[in-house]
Amino acid sequence: MGVAVIGASMTKFGQRDAWIQELLSQAGEECLDDAGVTPTEVEHLYVSNMASGEFEGQTGVMNALAHDLGVLPAYSERVDQTSSSGGAGIYEAWQSVASGASEMTLLVGGEKMTHKTTGEATDIIASITHPAEYKHGVTLPSFAGMTARHYLERFDAPRESLARVAVKNHENGVDNPNAQFQKEITMEKALESPIIADPLRLYDFCPITDGSAAMLFTTEERAEEIADEYAVVSGIGGATDTHVVHERDDPTVMGGVVESSEQAYEMAGLGPEDLDVAELHDMFTILEFLQLEGIGVAEQGTAWELAMDGTTEKDGDLPINTSGGLKSKGHPLGASGVAQGVEIYEQLVGEAGPRQVEADTALACNVGGFGNCVITTIMEAAE
Repeated sequence: MGVAVIGASMTKFGQRDAWIQELLSQAGEECLDDAGVTPTEVEHLYVSNMASGEFEGQTGVMNALAHDLGVLPAYSERVDQTSSSGGAGIYEAWQSVASGASEMTLLVGGEKMTHKTTGEATDIIASITHPAEYKHGVTLPSFAGMTARHYLERFDAPRESLARVAVKNHENGVDNPNAQFQKEITMEKALESPIIADPLRLYDFCPITDGSAAMLFTTEERAEEIADEYAVVSGIGGATDTHVVHERDDPTVMGGVVESSEQAYEMAGLGPEDLDVAELHDMFTILEFLQLEGIGVAEQGTAWELAMDGTTEKDGDLPINTSGGLKSKGHPLGASGVAQGVEIYEQLVGEAGPRQVEADTALACNVGGFGNCVITTIMEAAE
């Protein structure tokens, strides 16, 4: 059964006084309002959330949200797939409608993180890694630093190419009123910021963030009846790579990105050349390159050239992370993949404001851990 998205919303990302339930409720209510759908019409409710128990001591967030939104007696479920929980939520919501189990499915993703110290938050996030690596103190930033060093040396890529990703995404974030950072940075500032995991510096990393985002899914038939503008989920795929990163044949190839995007392209009957805009999981700047190559937009070892020649800028041939990406918009773990979906939906229905580009086909790639699990979603504007 064809699946459409008819509504979307995103709270302000950043340091919020609100706790997880308030953030989820705000996004959920605004999404239903955006679609003009009453709570009682919702049959399935999915909540993408990685670690509300660890961050807040709060569990049962899906049950509480169902109560707060007034969607009872809708089936509710929490979706945890680490930092790709949002993308996994899109997959679950799509499945629920495509299978015929639900005619109206609400997805809300969120995380509350900033009340913890940087060390506490980093330790919770580091639990994503395999125990064999975690016990040695390995973290996601250290993986990113080692991979970036290998990539730059192996493919003779200039360090400036990574800085250009940061500069581009900060520039895009200025036009996103819900982004955590709405400020431009210079190449000089990016290149001279403190080293975090050599060769990666402060501006190569996304921030710790609070926030929530939501999307409403229904059948294409129902969408035609109740929505003036909507987007269609034409392709979606999910894949899992090795949990132990050093077991991979090539650390610069994200196998989960390759496999999930191939599934999505096949389902949609499209290819990389058909994309007009994409949201990629730039938790670290190097990941934008690895994902551009994984989704087939660039050959291995050449994605850095797209950053240098302006291809991925908002006015380039393939705008990447018009939302500001995780780098500027922020990365509230469970919300990030949903927010990617919100951005491409708004681009396709012409609601992206000053970020708007010409787009009929869009892709979102949400990554868990360091490529451990990946969901790729392709959406198209309804004809």
